[in-house]
Amino acid sequence: MAEYKGIHGTKIQNYTSDPANPILGQVWYNETSQTMKVQAVSTAGSWATGTSINTARMNAPGTGSYTDMMIAGGISGPPLYNTFTNTELWNGSAWTETNDINTARYGTGVAGITTAALIYGGDLYPPYTNAVESWNGTSWTAGTSINTTRGLLSSAGQVYTDCMGFAGYTPGGTTGATEIWNGATWTEVNDLNTTSSRYHAGGTGADTTAALCFGGGPAYQTSSETWNGTCWAATSAMNAVSGLLQTIGNSNTDCLGAGGGGPPGFTKKTEQWNGTSWTEVADIPQFIRQQHCGNNSTTSSGKMVGGQLEGTPGPIDTVYDWLGAGSPTTRTITSS
Repeated sequence: MAEYKGIHGTKIQNYTSDPANPILGQVWYNETSQTMKVQAVSTAGSWATGTSINTARMNAPGTGSYTDMMIAGGISGPPLYNTFTNTELWNGSAWTETNDINTARYGTGVAGITTAALIYGGDLYPPYTNAVESWNGTSWTAGTSINTTRGLLSSAGQVYTDCMGFAGYTPGGTTGATEIWNGATWTEVNDLNTTSSRYHAGGTGADTTAALCFGGGPAYQTSSETWNGTCWAATSAMNAVSGLLQTIGNSNTDCLGAGGGGPPGFTKKTEQWNGTSWTEVADIPQFIRQQHCGNNSTTSSGKMVGGQLEGTPGPIDTVYDWLGAGSPTTRTITSS
């Protein structure tokens, strides 16, 4: 009968913490937790701790892929709120500080990739803004303002010249206003149907012809709406009420809503949308809300960046990586 060493080429080793890059099928003993572990394949998706960002923050807009991402702006937590201009780039192994945005803000709309992106609107704490900035891979430049001044808005669009912003909070209250950007002008189109509690909702979509809006605060809800290029229509609701949540995924038929807040408090829940219904999948390791990153990642691999933990006032620099079904994941071996 073949032995483990004969199959994998190594003996089972002892570690004080889990190895950084275990190979698929590797087995080890964790002396700290006193458990046997194996690097296996996830069947339902899982969360793992990733590399921390340099500046702790929440509500930082971000875009890009699992291995090529950018975040910009954000805000600190109480009691002394401070908005950020900091921009950080992720290259698959490290976060690097780069040129700042021109106007410190948080909760903006976002679209594009790390070499060509757009942020629009946002909260300056206070007031709200309609200012737009474009990123060329090196620096930020002021662009054409959106029509409705607002913060904590949602967005959709993989390309920075074909994107949209919707929902949010204005000086007069929540809004369902929807705007489309074609690379030259912002155009008002049909509003969302649910406007009374639509800020910091989830939002995603490949372009201006197909988008999804879900959840939202302050009257936390489960409702979802789909955009067909002309109007919004109600669709299947989420399982749990949630606002101030994070979107992972770039498709209106395949995305995740993770974390957030709602009665009775912060949540660990993650729900996946398949274009028809929402399904609860693996929980986040901590109760967390006020994340705003990951617009162009996918449901097979994405990142939750920063945010706020339940019971703590300030922001965190923690990053959690989402590993979708079929991705490597560490499992504890039990006797049962």
